[in-house]
Amino acid sequence: MALAVKEQENEMPIDAGSLRNIKGIGEKTEKLFASLGVNTIDDLIRYYPRDYDSYEPAVRCGEVVPGEKNAVIAAVTRKPAVKTFGRNSITMLQLSDETGSLQVNWFHMPFLRNTIKTGAVYVFRGLVTEKSGRRYMEHPELFSAAAYDELTGQLLPIYPLTAGITNNMIRKCVAEAMRGHTILREILPFEIRERYHLAELNYAVSKIHFPDDRKTLLEARGRIVFDEFLLFMLGVRMLRERTSGAVNHFPMKAVWKTEDVIESLPYPLTGAQSAVWGELERDLKGDRLMNRLIQGDVGSGKTILAFLAMIQTYENGFQSALMVPTEVLAQQHYEALTKLLADNGIDTEPVLLTGSRTAKEKRLLYEKIESGKAKMIIGTHALIQEKVNYQTLALVITDEQHRFGVRQREILEEKGYQPNVLVMSATPIPRTLAMILYGDLDISVIDEMPARRKPIKNCVVGTNYRETTYRFMEKEIEAGHQVYVICPMVEENEELQNCQNVTDYSKKLKKRFGPEITVSALHGRMKPKEKQRVMEDFASGRTNILVSTTVVEVGVNVPNATVMMIENAERFGLAQLHQLRGRVGRGDAQSYCIFMQGDGKSETSKRLEVLNRSNDGFFIAEEDLKLRGPGDLFGVRQSGIALFNAADIYRDRDILKTAEEAAGDILSLDPDLSLPQDEELKKALDAYMARRDEAEGL
Repeated sequence: MALAVKEQENEMPIDAGSLRNIKGIGEKTEKLFASLGVNTIDDLIRYYPRDYDSYEPAVRCGEVVPGEKNAVIAAVTRKPAVKTFGRNSITMLQLSDETGSLQVNWFHMPFLRNTIKTGAVYVFRGLVTEKSGRRYMEHPELFSAAAYDELTGQLLPIYPLTAGITNNMIRKCVAEAMRGHTILREILPFEIRERYHLAELNYAVSKIHFPDDRKTLLEARGRIVFDEFLLFMLGVRMLRERTSGAVNHFPMKAVWKTEDVIESLPYPLTGAQSAVWGELERDLKGDRLMNRLIQGDVGSGKTILAFLAMIQTYENGFQSALMVPTEVLAQQHYEALTKLLADNGIDTEPVLLTGSRTAKEKRLLYEKIESGKAKMIIGTHALIQEKVNYQTLALVITDEQHRFGVRQREILEEKGYQPNVLVMSATPIPRTLAMILYGDLDISVIDEMPARRKPIKNCVVGTNYRETTYRFMEKEIEAGHQVYVICPMVEENEELQNCQNVTDYSKKLKKRFGPEITVSALHGRMKPKEKQRVMEDFASGRTNILVSTTVVEVGVNVPNATVMMIENAERFGLAQLHQLRGRVGRGDAQSYCIFMQGDGKSETSKRLEVLNRSNDGFFIAEEDLKLRGPGDLFGVRQSGIALFNAADIYRDRDILKTAEEAAGDILSLDPDLSLPQDEELKKALDAYMARRDEAEGL
């Protein structure tokens, strides 16, 4: 039954809520939540589970499935044995019935020897592994048969965690928030909910956190995903209405200098690069504003096309800006462009504008940019801060991490005429989805890799190959190369004991390799300056092994890195794994990607083998969708795109298409969402855009 939506006097609107209003959250807990990006009750409500723990019916000893969490019902026929090793201990219990046997182990819990009663029937729930034909259950939960019966069929939410925050804490806080502090106003017109059979909003938010069963969860999630896609599509369509057919105030002539640069390159452009460059030239010469997306795998040669567009802009007397997600990548692009210009006798120097520049350096750069002396500007988000004023900004080039939305383009319009916009994306999105997601942009595809690049050699291995992999990494480092190691988590998680995390893994590698090999850790929770230092050390070669989360998907180019090892590869979508391996193979040396499979499941092996068969990102994305199916709710995210909290563009592509249709219908009747029936939707869209701005640092 849906939650009540009638607002009561003593209840607080969701967007006004401080976490301190929730019982049990004090100053310390509030700071821990802040480290997860949860600062308000609104944030907490939107902090959706990343998975669900399903309490399946208990099975007999011989019916367990190795590599998965199992619930086993068995009678205890003998007391557990306890072995001690100094201060450490292991409690062991042998279970058996007519179907088979299973050894159960607990670590540092000797008291269980007196807790577990001989002759009693229990349910043991934990991960089962198989070694040399014997099956083990490590550190299981323990239930009476009656207690487990009550839990059977339930779905308990599992949230992304940090040290000091447990799943149970988040569940209690969300329940408290839903019970007393929040009323969500329905944002969808009734006819839209009716047409697409969507659950009421309060009901959906409640049930995505606390589902009754899988059917309820699918209904709830379907509504949440629809809302996320709808708000995104409304923003895209409203932007398209404003930019479609806009006059290009900076029409350019074709120049010979770009042809000279192409001729001077140490490699020929591929056919796909040449075709896309022709499209860019036509756009920049046209009477209408350019809004174009270039899609192409990592290493397909998008950056040289961006540089050519900047050269054409300079030769026509205008300014251009290239915005990238990290200072390290900005520095690398700055050095590459500076060299390209010098090699071709182009008498101008680009400028580099990043947040870490001193106040004096920034002031001098602002003056150069405003006066028009600086024609090519490379930087991070500092490029669109309020103190930066351009003289003739004709071209802005960005990547998908900083995909220009309504607010970003408004900021640039305030600084002069609306510029031409070029977006570069390495995310392998099938064209049909790209046309929806980037509906305000024309799309060009680079579907051909440069011939000079050696194909990356891939292998999928089990955890028993880890030591062999370490020895291979040592050989590559001895040859002067560097190594990435990717882990799915920042730190240890009580719910995911079988997952590798950056914090512990980097310590383990330091101990394994010793002081001769430098190991560094990188993850998104680090302070910006610390992340910057770690990436600079790796880019410069001072660090041999970088242990990281997926933050390295974008933001650094290290041609000297030849090995990418991905732990718990089963926890990533294939499209994201493909992007990650694109971090290697960027230099002349042979590169390798090792996918370490942690769950031992045959279906996982089948998925990962797709990466062995193809280096085509678009093919891989489609295969991932086929293997998982669009209704696979409990799988990992298919892509690394962080535009949405719950939605995934691959898995939920049918809902994406529906949301696009709905956005079109709504705006055809009410283009600026000013009618009474769209009042709450307009408020939700404004709040959504504000959250996006905040996430983008605007």
